[in-house]
Amino acid sequence: MKTSRILSVFAIIIGLTFALSAQKIAIVDINDVLSSMKEYEDAQTQLDKYSAEWQQQIQQEFDKVKSMYNKLQAEQVLLSPEDKMKREDDIMKMESQVRELQKQKFGPEGELFMKRQELVSPIQDKVFAAIENYAAEKAIDLIFDKDGSTGLLFTNPEYDKTGDIKRRLGIK
Repeated sequence: MKTSRILSVFAIIIGLTFALSAQKIAIVDINDVLSSMKEYEDAQTQLDKYSAEWQQQIQQEFDKVKSMYNKLQAEQVLLSPEDKMKREDDIMKMESQVRELQKQKFGPEGELFMKRQELVSPIQDKVFAAIENYAAEKAIDLIFDKDGSTGLLFTNPEYDKTGDIKRRLGIK
């Protein structure tokens, strides 16, 4: 009976030790937070406007290329081989220019990407600063994005062991 009591007290002490050293974790739905912000919605509306304008401009240019191709198809029996070749080259050149325009507007480093950085990044920075402040106030060690698209939103730097692993591998 006495040993069971001692074991129970010992188990409680060990349990409390683990509970006190456990990491505090939280989850935030970053999309819900952002979509609830008027400034984010305004930025998204502006981006959609730019995107629609540029898409319409590109579509008009592709329509011109298609028109040139259709005209070539209709007139090719009347054209000399040199004229036919010149028109084909013109069509290919124009199509290439339109694809380059599309890349300039919508490519990985295009204008839409740059506009998104300009309009949305300050809002995201504001949200991430609020998350970091909240984590500091509540002594939270890890905060994850609820839908998982962003992943880890905050981590206590104390848990980053990259330097330890580098030292073990002899990396500076």
